[in-house]
Amino acid sequence: MGHAVSAEQRRIATELGVSAGFDPEQEAQQRTTFLSELLASSGAKALVLGISGGIDSAVTGMLCRQATRQSTGAARFVAVRLPYGTQLDDADARDVLRVVDADEVLTVDVRPAADAALGAVDDARLTFASTAVRDFVLGNIKARQRMVAQYAIAGATAGLVIGTDHAAEAITGFFTKYGDGGVDANPLSGLTKRRVRALGAHLGLPSHIVNKVPTADLESLRPGRSDEDALGLSYEQIDDFLECVPVTAEVHDRLCALYAATAHKRATPLVPEVTR
Repeated sequence: MGHAVSAEQRRIATELGVSAGFDPEQEAQQRTTFLSELLASSGAKALVLGISGGIDSAVTGMLCRQATRQSTGAARFVAVRLPYGTQLDDADARDVLRVVDADEVLTVDVRPAADAALGAVDDARLTFASTAVRDFVLGNIKARQRMVAQYAIAGATAGLVIGTDHAAEAITGFFTKYGDGGVDANPLSGLTKRRVRALGAHLGLPSHIVNKVPTADLESLRPGRSDEDALGLSYEQIDDFLECVPVTAEVHDRLCALYAATAHKRATPLVPEVTR
C-alpha cells in the first residue's frame, strides 16, 4: 500500500523542478535550446563534458552535440574521458563517444593527481577512522580532480563545463560537492532517472546504455558498486516520489530525510547575515 502523496512530497518535487507531464521530444528541444542560448549569451566557444559511459553523460552529450551544431558562433563540443587508471566500463564509454560524436575527445587520467592529493594528506599525518572512510575520501578526491581537469580544459578552450546531475540525484545528494556538482550548467535538471532514460531512447542511444545499471564508480574497495546499493533505494522508488506517485511510508520518510540532510550540497556557500 503506497503512502498518500504528502504536501512535503509535492513541495520537494516542485523545488527540484520536476514537472507533472513529460514529452521527450519537447524536453529534448527545450534543453538543447537552453544550451544554445547559454552559448550565445555567455560568448563561450565550447561545451566541455565528462563522459563516463552511463546514461546521464550520454544524454547530456547528445544535447551538447545538438546545441553546438545549432550555434551561430561556431562553438565546439569537447568530450573528456576521466578514468582513474583503468575504467571498468571502458567499452561503454567508447560506445557513448561514438554516438555523441564530439568535435574533440580528450582523455585525462585522474589517478596520479588523486593519489598525490591523498598522499599529501597522509604525509600530514591525518588519521582516518577506518579504511572505508579513507576510501570514501579518496572517492570524493577523484570526483573533484575530474572537475579540476574539466575546468582546465574549459579555461583553455573558452568553454563552459556542463554537468549531468538530475532530480533523482539532487533529492538524495548523490553527487560530490564541488566535484560533479560544481559545474556551469545542468541541462538534465528536473528530470527523474526514468525520464533521463526515456530521453536517451528518444535521442537514439543504444539500449545497453539506456538500460545500464548506474554506478558512480568512485569506491576503490567496491569498484562498480551500483548507485541503488549505495543509496539503499531504487531509482524506481525515487522517481515515483518525485513524480508524486504514492510510495511507502518508509521510502517517503527516507527521501524527505535525505533531502533535508543534503540541503547544503544544493545551496550556494553560506554567508553571514550582516545588519547595516
